[in-house]
Amino acid sequence: MRKFTIRLAGLAILAVGVLPVSAAAAAERGRDGHVSIIYWQAPSILNPYLSGGTKDIEAASIVVEPLARFDASGNLTPWLAATVPTLANGGVSADLKTVTWKLREGLRWSDGSPVTAADVAFTAEYCRDPAGGCSQLARFDDVTAVEALDDLTVKVTFGVPKPYPYGPFVGATSPILQKAQFGDCKGARAPECTDANFGPVGTGPFRVTGFRPNDVISLEANPHYRDPAKPAFATVTFKGGGDAAAAGRAVLATGEFDYAWNLQLSPEVLKGMAAAGKGNVVSSFGTLVERLVVNLTDPSPGRGEARSTRAHPHPFLADRAVRKALSMAIDRKLLVEIGYGQAGRPACNVVPAPEIYASKANDDCLRQDVEGAKRLLDGAGWRPGPDGVRQKDGVRLSILYQTSTNAVRQDFQALIKQWWSDIGIETELRNIDASVFFGGDPGSPDTYQKFFADIEMYANNFEGADPESYLGAWRCGNEPRPASQWQGENMPRYCSEAYDRLLKEMAVTGEISERARLAREMNDLLVQDYVLIPLVHRGRVSAHARSLGGVRLNTWDSEIWNIADWHRAR
Repeated sequence: MRKFTIRLAGLAILAVGVLPVSAAAAAERGRDGHVSIIYWQAPSILNPYLSGGTKDIEAASIVVEPLARFDASGNLTPWLAATVPTLANGGVSADLKTVTWKLREGLRWSDGSPVTAADVAFTAEYCRDPAGGCSQLARFDDVTAVEALDDLTVKVTFGVPKPYPYGPFVGATSPILQKAQFGDCKGARAPECTDANFGPVGTGPFRVTGFRPNDVISLEANPHYRDPAKPAFATVTFKGGGDAAAAGRAVLATGEFDYAWNLQLSPEVLKGMAAAGKGNVVSSFGTLVERLVVNLTDPSPGRGEARSTRAHPHPFLADRAVRKALSMAIDRKLLVEIGYGQAGRPACNVVPAPEIYASKANDDCLRQDVEGAKRLLDGAGWRPGPDGVRQKDGVRLSILYQTSTNAVRQDFQALIKQWWSDIGIETELRNIDASVFFGGDPGSPDTYQKFFADIEMYANNFEGADPESYLGAWRCGNEPRPASQWQGENMPRYCSEAYDRLLKEMAVTGEISERARLAREMNDLLVQDYVLIPLVHRGRVSAHARSLGGVRLNTWDSEIWNIADWHRAR
């Protein structure tokens, strides 16, 4: 593999050249027949701009692709682009306000038409339309223009110097859409274009032949894929639904499927399944953190259209003392022990890696402090009522706590409910099918974006090794709301002038140690305001059949980023 280092305003990035065709892959496309994938969180849409759900983004990554992405080591590598633009090669301007991308020559969409810079420029126009509710809008922070200079050249202009310009069109969350297919799907029409959203024309190794939302995707090898020897598989079944245990058994015990994603199962269960000898468990740590998200707004049904919007603060979670007490009552070490074993670590940060970005200021969360939580609530005026539930001014500390249906998450819910009961907080548990919870359907009341509950729990991470776009999620105005089709990444509805100032400073800072300092400060604001309560730094755990070769687990991008290289091991 050819590697080289590039530097941009003090930021070093390792770019990796195009992977050579391996000896196993030096044959005709489709030679290995069929491959079966199971994601127990079923995809509900194949347009990453209309969903923040990992299962949707990763399913779509088989079909639609970005200009550059991150490899299994977190290195930035060209994908649809010929090279990664930098200061050194002239792709980034000296004033750091423009980045110019060059497409590879000869790229074709899966319908055979040419891929051009106009498609790239259109993708920016599509996501930046204020009426479209683009869930990846933070990738385009500070962008003022995206122009197609010729068929293969596109220039992105920023309103401020951008030392790290790799937000737009980089990674699985920011792929290129075909202008011809999505041209009439902008703005408020975006969610209405069902055919395009369920079957995007792409440049990836496979194209969609059938899609039943929340069930199964059928795909075939893309006849216009840029490498004539790839993919090795002629067809793919991408099955969704069920639970992690069933998915794990389907690969490790019965051999019914070739690949199973995100096996949130206890270590003992995984070990027992793997004993059958049909598959391998693979894991890797990246930036994935299981966390509680605190709703700072009122989710009461009586608020009508303003429910869970910033029009009305939460009746008791607006009190930082209550939020802090919730965190203090939790035993994170026990959560790791019962849920993940060696594939988890107690987490006190939402930015846990790379090491230079990880704050040391929040390590007190590693010690459960039930008595301290009680004293904190007493001091804030929340006193136990006749039934033991704390209350103040007629408001009871009664929480609706929701998450996706998953054995590990339900174990977590049960423990956390007990710990909160120990400090005088009543908790109602709710779990929602993951396909619905992470689906992003603006008509559903059960999505994690709508957040019609007090607390919700899920895991999230960021692509690559730089967290700027990820941290941009929690800026003022990026919260889901009716005007954005309930899309957006700021689930707590957080708004802090101090936070936004740090985010703007990071946008114009190139020196790596300063970027890391700013990231740590933003992490600390989020964590010390207790709007996000980290629980577990999770290693990604998946499994593949022993007969499946070419798998390289990627925690920095789409997990199945290199499916074009998968093959049947000989």
